[in-house]
Amino acid sequence: MRVLLVEDDLDMAASLKASLTADSHDVDHAGDGETGEQMALDGGYDVIVLDRMLPKKQGVSIVRDLRGKGVSTPVLILSALHDEDHRIEGLNAGANDYLGKPFSTRELLARVRALWHGRDAGPQTRLQVSGLEMDLLARTVKRDGKKLDLQPREFRLLEYLMRNAGQTVTRKMLLENVWDYHFDPQTNVIDVHISRLRSKIDRDFGQTLLHTVRGSGYRLGG
Repeated sequence: MRVLLVEDDLDMAASLKASLTADSHDVDHAGDGETGEQMALDGGYDVIVLDRMLPKKQGVSIVRDLRGKGVSTPVLILSALHDEDHRIEGLNAGANDYLGKPFSTRELLARVRALWHGRDAGPQTRLQVSGLEMDLLARTVKRDGKKLDLQPREFRLLEYLMRNAGQTVTRKMLLENVWDYHFDPQTNVIDVHISRLRSKIDRDFGQTLLHTVRGSGYRLGG
């Protein structure tokens, strides 16, 4: 596929371009927002990977203007600003996905491929793992048709686990992507929230979905 990468950090841009190229994609790079938007408007790209904080024009404004001009190319926003409000702002502007920095190259490549495969489906608004269903717009969760009452942090935790279903998610990944911590503060916050979440999504159902991977982290899936 053809990928447009809009990133002003030249070292990061070079690394991402090398990784995307090694994954068999053709990559064009823009180093500022205005250039990136013009390249996107010129068309021909299958996916746009867009940094949020850019010189000349910010990433969220670019996405909003592209959608206003009828450009439907899937967009993945990259940003160090990835608390809930910032993610919602990016998604509401028209982005298809939002990935917080720092991130693993494997996850970036997986998300780019997912956007490519789902390019005709529009923004993803529902997640499903077995009988567990999440509506990202209505902010509701059901299992086997039964509505579950989750607190905001539990919802975000489950969303991250569902987006990475079948994979082992480490404590570090959860701290960085759900709590926005970039170090381990020696707290049991993850254990407490995992325990609460497990009691809500698994306790009254026959199949266990949320598993502890000893010494590694957690995995969601049957």
